[in-house]
Amino acid sequence: MRENGSEESIDRPLTIALVVDTVGNQGNGTSNSALQWAAELERQGHHVRLVGVGAPEYPARVNKVPLVSWVASKQLMQFAQPSDTLFRTAFQGVDVVHIYMPFKFGRHAAKVARQMGIPVTAGFHLQPENVLYSAGPLRHIPGVSSFLYWLFKHWLYRRIDHIHVPTEMTASLLRAHGYKAKLHVISNGYSPAYKPLKSVDPAAPTPVPFRIIASGRLAREKDQITLIKAISMSRHAADIQLVIAGTGPLRRYLSFRAGRRLARKADIGFHKHAEMPELLRSGDLFVHCSIADIESVSVIEAMACGLVPVIAASELSAASQFALLDESLFPVRDAALLARRIDWWISHQQERAEWSAKYAENTKAHYSVEASVHKFVDMEREAIRE
Repeated sequence: MRENGSEESIDRPLTIALVVDTVGNQGNGTSNSALQWAAELERQGHHVRLVGVGAPEYPARVNKVPLVSWVASKQLMQFAQPSDTLFRTAFQGVDVVHIYMPFKFGRHAAKVARQMGIPVTAGFHLQPENVLYSAGPLRHIPGVSSFLYWLFKHWLYRRIDHIHVPTEMTASLLRAHGYKAKLHVISNGYSPAYKPLKSVDPAAPTPVPFRIIASGRLAREKDQITLIKAISMSRHAADIQLVIAGTGPLRRYLSFRAGRRLARKADIGFHKHAEMPELLRSGDLFVHCSIADIESVSVIEAMACGLVPVIAASELSAASQFALLDESLFPVRDAALLARRIDWWISHQQERAEWSAKYAENTKAHYSVEASVHKFVDMEREAIRE
């Protein structure tokens, strides 16, 4: 039986079930975050049970949804098949169940947990605007975004008292759409593997080729096409090498456009999660063009490695909060101004060296996964107490 008694009873290490549709695929951002948090929770002395497709001890079967699963698979995501037996086995003796996604698997897990008398919390990791950018013409229907916020609330979040949101932007959007739960703003954080190994030499000549790195799903809302256009417009276009680490439905399209517009062959495609710290450290500048982003962990990881970012300022993206100076921002979809930002950083090696160190220090101080997990545990203890 779970302890429901005094506050003292939950000051001990917790046993937490993390319910994620796709656990075992490290190409998916939500999966990456769940695995990092699970490892850090264990390091801090807690016990974690991962439940979902690819989980080591509590694996779920794949739920194939016509058409939707095909689109999701392009983003390296699978839907999990709910199972009473799986949930009851995984939840036996846990203190709290945390749901990552509002789909069938997470909803059923929450229902079973409540039947067992276990507190349930949830995270809001799927921005409706991201869903719509993968939905083609549907995104142009008036009110469809608001409908998805309502649908997610109806499916899961209206019965959750404590919701983890990665940014203040997300919290504001949820409040604007009538979410009444207590919202806990906690960054998803980054793994300690992301760190600079050497500083930029301010006296060195500008590197040739100058490597610009981007990271994220190859999808419309990430707007990597603006980066390709901007590099082709740069005064230094002949000296720039582009790397876009990611997978998604636009890989062939982006590769084709890069091949036509760029002087140097671009590297566009999937990189293993374990390779990303080294890849980021090999770069000279990080560019993030995304139109809609719930937090942009890829930007945090790049800054942690000492890469100066140039970030699109968009009303639906939280990433612009990371910019420490104007030269790290440009208006979303504005390829001409992005080209000017890129040229500025290429021409100012000393400033790039100075801000590389500042970005790495600032990221370490505010966005470590260790600090995020401490806050998450505080949220879980609060939910258990109530």
